[in-house]
Amino acid sequence: MTVVGPVSLAALLEGKGVLPQGWQPVFERVARGEFLPDRVWPEDGDVVVDRRRDPDAWRAAVYSDRALVTQWDDGPHTGDGAGRLATSSASAPSTVAEMLFDLDAQTGMRVLEIGTGTGYSAALLAARGCDVVSVEIDPELAEQARANLARAGYGDAVRVVTGDGVLGHPDAGPYDRVQVTAGVRLIPAAWIEQARAGAVIVMPWGTDYSTGDCALRLVVDEDRRGASGSFTMATAFMKLRRQRPDRRHYGAAALPDDWTATAAASTTSLGWGDVVAGPFDPVGFVLGLCVRDCLAQPVPDGHGGGTLWLYAADTGLGHSTAAAGFAPGCTPHVLQSGPRRLWDEVEAAWCWWDGQGRPTVHDFGLTAGVDTTGGAATVEQQAWYRDRNHPLAPARTAVETR
Repeated sequence: MTVVGPVSLAALLEGKGVLPQGWQPVFERVARGEFLPDRVWPEDGDVVVDRRRDPDAWRAAVYSDRALVTQWDDGPHTGDGAGRLATSSASAPSTVAEMLFDLDAQTGMRVLEIGTGTGYSAALLAARGCDVVSVEIDPELAEQARANLARAGYGDAVRVVTGDGVLGHPDAGPYDRVQVTAGVRLIPAAWIEQARAGAVIVMPWGTDYSTGDCALRLVVDEDRRGASGSFTMATAFMKLRRQRPDRRHYGAAALPDDWTATAAASTTSLGWGDVVAGPFDPVGFVLGLCVRDCLAQPVPDGHGGGTLWLYAADTGLGHSTAAAGFAPGCTPHVLQSGPRRLWDEVEAAWCWWDGQGRPTVHDFGLTAGVDTTGGAATVEQQAWYRDRNHPLAPARTAVETR
């Protein structure tokens, strides 16, 4: 009978072929169970697994290759069921391993981690011989992570800082590696500025078009004013608290009563399955790269169709909204209003992607540039196809306040 624990978890990951070279002893040495709370919610269920009630089930969940929610609704959630919004979790170990492969952290490197969570990822880096500074925005999670790390023997190797990870931690920089464990929509200037030239930054990155992310591996330019790199795999992370999507920003909360009567009507040859796919299908991610500043919200009808709602923020001429309705056996109907014809943009992007042979996320990348002239930091993000000489939608620029 196999004993369930860190050794069996490492063997499971090795069998899946996701462990980077030299990391199996690290995963065997760092026990995931020392970092997980008594109550966890597996990603594929909405009922708590409680160590006090069923220690065997808890241990089986902890040493499986499953993501486990450890906090709901920023902390105040009570009860055994799922909360409204998962706000902290232990990522699936295979995801942790694959992002560590992208990070390529070596012994003696200084690593900045954004999002301490339970402290497990920081402990893996410390066991690898890295000097780790980990920033956690939630004071209770930060305190618990410090206790977990100390109990596991890594309290001296990992410095947990309570603060907003968007700001990094300049006092301990520059860093050789930056690891981000929360979904990112706009790359903060601080992460690039606090990294060494040639440093690697790994993060889950995405757009508000979908809830999913893709792992992005950036290499910092020699002048430390920018970074560029490719997407490596589809994934999904809880978003940075400062960058959670806001429906109100997109006007999604206030459609006029007569909207269906005044919006422009049309049809489309695309189907529900073309534009609404599974969480790790590339189509939603690619559409988000091509259709900038767009929030997509699919509403399934339970019969193989539904309505895809699209919203764009007010650019000075009003909000833009579109709704594409799909029902089996019926011609899809489209309604659009506002200065942008969002469905037309989505349809054009889908046709471009289809015409290119439906490339995967690995064929796309991102370049981020930082401009500090004038005092404030302006961050420009430019998505590209195959290489940085083939940009997609116009770059997104945002001014950071410091």
